[in-house]
Amino acid sequence: MHSAMFSLAGRVAAVTGGSKGIGRSIAAALAQAGAAVALIGRDAQGLARAEQELAAQGHRAMQVCADVSDVERIDAALEAVSAQFGRLDILINNAGVEQLCPSLDVSEALWDRIVDTNLKGAFFCAQAAARRMPDGGSIVNLCSLTSEVGVAGAAAYGASKSGLAGLTRSLATEWAAHRIRVNGIGPGYFRTALTEPFYASDSWQQAMLEKIPLRRFGRLAELGGAAVFLCSEAATYITGQVLYIDGGYLASI
Repeated sequence: MHSAMFSLAGRVAAVTGGSKGIGRSIAAALAQAGAAVALIGRDAQGLARAEQELAAQGHRAMQVCADVSDVERIDAALEAVSAQFGRLDILINNAGVEQLCPSLDVSEALWDRIVDTNLKGAFFCAQAAARRMPDGGSIVNLCSLTSEVGVAGAAAYGASKSGLAGLTRSLATEWAAHRIRVNGIGPGYFRTALTEPFYASDSWQQAMLEKIPLRRFGRLAELGGAAVFLCSEAATYITGQVLYIDGGYLASI
């Protein structure tokens, strides 16, 4: 009975930013739980590798090369997923970009690049997905610790991720009537290609570890279980929440 509660058999999931890092790891977890998975992203080679990896493990998978900051391309991408698998039940809004920059030096182009991907793109992906979920579904937005706390040099990124947490609550409230649940996952410190520059500094690593009660950085596999849970029958009364997976970081400050 318990395994059935967490099964995603028969479901179809679309994962943006699915070619690497957090998106690729969550896509693998959804596939292992039984979902057919569509990987969406800009890196065609990375998408191909991720799809081949899932297919080699016996999972149903497809890839769609698309930039989520292009609203027209978003709709076409999710229509392709729906056409291929015959339905859409789950959206993981994971695509994101980050670039630290002193606030006084942030250009309009940098602001637009970050916000258009992290917030505007997430909204229009959610909108396009919701239009293809007549029987309800689950949307999970990848938020951030900066959805809750300020980080120097991350004004644009923090604004986009704080906005994403607010968007999660707003859509959850509005789309509950359509049986679409909208939640968020807020990763703490996980080592990915996006965050790799930080880990190059031993002093930065030590300073961060001292702030994390579990005294270690997260492992990508530790995000997949939360995504599966939020999309499963075990979480049918959960919506409008952001689950922070941070080793106790937020609880300790």
